[in-house]
Amino acid sequence: MASAVLPAALAVMLTSTGAAQAAAPVDYVAPVDYVALGDSYSSGTGAPPYQSGTCFRSSRGYAPLWADTHEVSSFRYAACGGATTQSMTDQFAALDAGTDLVSITIGGNDVGFANTMITCVTGTDASCVNAVDAGIEAARTTLPGRLDATYATIRDRAPNATVVVLGYPRLVEPNGTCMNATKRAALNRGADDLHEVIAARAAAAGVRYVDARAHFAGHGACGRSPWINSFSLLRLVESFHPNATGYSQGYLALLNSATS
Repeated sequence: MASAVLPAALAVMLTSTGAAQAAAPVDYVAPVDYVALGDSYSSGTGAPPYQSGTCFRSSRGYAPLWADTHEVSSFRYAACGGATTQSMTDQFAALDAGTDLVSITIGGNDVGFANTMITCVTGTDASCVNAVDAGIEAARTTLPGRLDATYATIRDRAPNATVVVLGYPRLVEPNGTCMNATKRAALNRGADDLHEVIAARAAAAGVRYVDARAHFAGHGACGRSPWINSFSLLRLVESFHPNATGYSQGYLALLNSATS
């Protein structure tokens, strides 16, 4: 999520704590024209192999898995690792009046979570807490307007589509082996704040929001049954992104809950 180096997942690091929020099933008639927008959590980063290019798009991401298991008339996979609300012009081009369904994760990279995650992995407790607090401030002040503009553009480009906004999960298990208790608590506090901002702006825009936190609970990085990759210098781009199970049992299940 956070940057081109650590796309969508680091954004999520500051994302979550509590229970999943259910979305009412999408009211559409199959087959559907489906467009998947968003950052690396929507492009499947963390579950290689990837398509060519720099978006780290994977066929094991939740979007192609959904398209493979539902009746679709077209599927456009526009999501790109590292995307922010300010870099979605090319993605918006995939939308049109015939689009029936749009899914998206976005917002984490706008508030600098890659840097926050790296700081928390490598720095002191104080530097981690300060980085989280800076991310929270950005989430509360800068992000709302950007999300409003993003959702409005989607509505304008795809006026007939149902829009499903998927939230970010808690990335590290509260009692896991990643970092220490102070850092884990700070990251989860930041994650909750990001959830609240995204959920509020989705509601204001009249789009559907699905809270990922409860569904991923017990499956964070460094726990006993991880759906999230832990930090690795050798696989830096995949750090703190969902693994294949995180997409198939995590995000796909969440999108299914909103569309069936």
